[in-house]
Amino acid sequence: MDGALDALRKEFGGLRTGRASAGLLEPVMVEAYGSQMPITQVGTIGVPEARMLTVQVWDRSMVGAVEKAIRESGLGLNPSPDGQLVRVPIPPLSEERRMELGKVAGKYAEQGRVAIRNVRRDGMEMLKKMEKDGEISKDEHHLWNEEIQALTDQHIKLVDETLAQKEEEILQV
Repeated sequence: MDGALDALRKEFGGLRTGRASAGLLEPVMVEAYGSQMPITQVGTIGVPEARMLTVQVWDRSMVGAVEKAIRESGLGLNPSPDGQLVRVPIPPLSEERRMELGKVAGKYAEQGRVAIRNVRRDGMEMLKKMEKDGEISKDEHHLWNEEIQALTDQHIKLVDETLAQKEEEILQV
């Protein structure tokens, strides 16, 4: 269940909110040395100010590839190289785009809830099997069942809180 929450937070990190976040560029893949590499393996991502990201490219010959990868990533960003540094200004979001991002965040949250419920289902099935095989009593099965449900409720609540925070962040002007 914690894994589902971590995955959700990572997905949310990639959603552009009009504010610079290093997580925004982490999924970008760069054509480097004949293969696709994550941008974090060719440079260091920095956040010098609220509406600016920088990528300090380690190999000067990779600056063009990093710029191209960011431009073609579908994030709507327009990088500009400056020596070995690639500056990526973060433009403000339109109201329409904010609404779209809110819907995407909701979808990510629902995927997280489904993953948590799947873990609960697997746990319940395991308890049934253990009871059937005589490894645990009916009372123990009931106690563990309640424990699993409590953990599920707790994690679903965390997903909802994380979603509320992200939606607030997206809708701030």
